[in-house]
Amino acid sequence: MTDETKRQNEEKAASVPKADTLTPADRYQELFVDVQMGGVFADSKTFVDCVPRGDPEDILECYREKCDDEGFDLAGFVDTHFEPPTVHTSNYKSPPGQSLKAHIDSLWDVLTRHPRQHPPNSSILPLPNDYVVPGGRFAELYYWDSYFTMLGLAESGRHDLVASMADNFAYLIDTYGHVPNGNRTYYLSRSQPPVFALMVELFEDCGVHKAIEYLPRLRKEYNYWMAGAEDMRPGDTRGRCVSLDDGSILNRYWDDRDSPREESYHEDVATARQSSRAAHEVYRELRAGAESGWDFSSRWCDGTDLSTIRTSSILPVDLNCFLFKLERQICLLNHAAGQSRQAEKFRQRAVLRKKAIERLLWNDQAGAFFDFDWARDAPREALNSAAATPLFVGLASREQARRTADALHDRLLSQGGLGTSESLSGQQWDQPNGWAPLQWMAIRGLRNYDIDATDIACRWLRTVGTLYKSESKLVEKYVITHDGENAEGGGGGEYPLQDGFGWTNGVTRRLLHEDPANEANEAKAASKP
Repeated sequence: MTDETKRQNEEKAASVPKADTLTPADRYQELFVDVQMGGVFADSKTFVDCVPRGDPEDILECYREKCDDEGFDLAGFVDTHFEPPTVHTSNYKSPPGQSLKAHIDSLWDVLTRHPRQHPPNSSILPLPNDYVVPGGRFAELYYWDSYFTMLGLAESGRHDLVASMADNFAYLIDTYGHVPNGNRTYYLSRSQPPVFALMVELFEDCGVHKAIEYLPRLRKEYNYWMAGAEDMRPGDTRGRCVSLDDGSILNRYWDDRDSPREESYHEDVATARQSSRAAHEVYRELRAGAESGWDFSSRWCDGTDLSTIRTSSILPVDLNCFLFKLERQICLLNHAAGQSRQAEKFRQRAVLRKKAIERLLWNDQAGAFFDFDWARDAPREALNSAAATPLFVGLASREQARRTADALHDRLLSQGGLGTSESLSGQQWDQPNGWAPLQWMAIRGLRNYDIDATDIACRWLRTVGTLYKSESKLVEKYVITHDGENAEGGGGGEYPLQDGFGWTNGVTRRLLHEDPANEANEAKAASKP
């Protein structure tokens, strides 16, 4: 980065209006609860993304004055005082005959949002630069989604957007001490899978920024995930940290709040009512599940009932592998900066984490990495595709990689790609759905160990290409249990299938480039979209 570019970035960041971090629930209090529980909107996310037409305090006071009036119309009140968000349920259709690759390249501008689109008094957290959103109801920047999206941006030659996204993530860490789940006030109490270390490598590969420029931000993110670890004793838990019986630390997903998620308020209240536990305990577990990015999955539950969710009791394979990668990255960059003592400290932390992962998360009998239930001192029994993450970050031995490859093939590979889990629960991060980021981590992870991943890549591209030929779009997730002649968007979860879609575009664009002879490169949009 030149001094001039650095100066311009600093000026942009300084010009961003200071965010009011009150969440909609904090700001609107009983009005918020009444709207979310009263079914004013079909989607709980709608109200939290509304923009007030006046001063929020005046709106709340007006509500308090009128809400008990005979014949009071709550929906009419909301319509008068709030502007609903624009939801792009299908915001772009390819021209007939457009290739899949051209479709993706043309979508980037459609999915780009600009700083001037940050209205005051809304839940949006302003950012200094343009950013790419997933699509549909997801009209803000999401953390781990963005890494997979940026793979495609780089392949499309959109280094301008990669650079803008890089500066936005640096701004979020500088401003809030971590990367929130998304740039909304109601996401500030949690993050998502920590992939900033992966982003930093991509920034350098693209030539938009040097990795070493991000060392302070990597340290700050690490401190967020490890907060409270310094003075823990064996058996202690603190926030996102769990101290094991030997004193080593592994991490879990968490959320700093224990109230219903504001963007899924009605749904969370209904889930908690089905549980015998205290409601605030269920809310915390749901929020922690949302931080995982796997919201939701039987991975976090006892069986398939969401009300049994126990996310914070589980030490996830993927989270701890991403933190291993973060420790290794900080070590390497400290070496490059001539900070040998800091480099050695983080080398040792990575070594200790690797030993703990191998001790608790590697299941030698099953030949794969499994999540571990620290509260019950037992490994989880069901395999999920997070088992590929140790290969993706280079933690696994060659023998572990070979056996993991066999387990993924035998237990999770379906006709349309790699499955998410072994459970059919009705949740979206389970059978029969497949997700682009999970395909990418498995494919790249296997190739890191010179294991052929062509089969997974071809099955996934056939699924995406087939649906594109019939519906002229890409979607958030796919059913991967169908054969290559039939493709269908995935289902389950709390909201309808979303078009767009950021990380599907990114992973697909990269895979198309890596296999130019794949027939998906010839997929054309339907003649009548």
